[in-house]
Amino acid sequence: MAELYIKPVRIAIQIAVCLLFITILGYFSTYPRYHQLSEHEAVLKLSFSHSGQLKFKCQPIDPSDLSKLQPNMRKIMDCPRELALVRVEIDMDQKVLYRVITSPLGLQKDGLATVYRSTSIPAGFHHFSARMSDSADGVIHYVKDVDIDLQPGQVLLIDFVTGSGGFVFSGG
Repeated sequence: MAELYIKPVRIAIQIAVCLLFITILGYFSTYPRYHQLSEHEAVLKLSFSHSGQLKFKCQPIDPSDLSKLQPNMRKIMDCPRELALVRVEIDMDQKVLYRVITSPLGLQKDGLATVYRSTSIPAGFHHFSARMSDSADGVIHYVKDVDIDLQPGQVLLIDFVTGSGGFVFSGG
């Protein structure tokens, strides 16, 4: 007789514990509210992969040195594979946002240089200036200036596409 009484009590306690757990889980899934950005902020994302220029120029191999090599190893020019560092500068309203120097990936330093940065910025009208150098001499080859009016919560993506002439601003 005691077993019959204990079973319904045990089930009732298990149901109560489950309801308590569900209530706590439900509360913390909606409160406190999380806001990634304040009401007056937008997001700027700089994201691209780019292959810089060769770091060293190809050099001709001396014919006397060439004759010492095995026939399958003979090549007229010696071209190192290493690529130059990629330098990126992003300014907003004449103030520095990013100064990034990144090296190419790979054991031979002959892969893509990848850049990803994200930050929140005030919403509103801004002047952006983007510059990049991808050569060993550090000369800036790509420049783009744009004026963009960002709305609160808007995401502005700065990409780099060589075929499109350089920097691409989207979302703005």
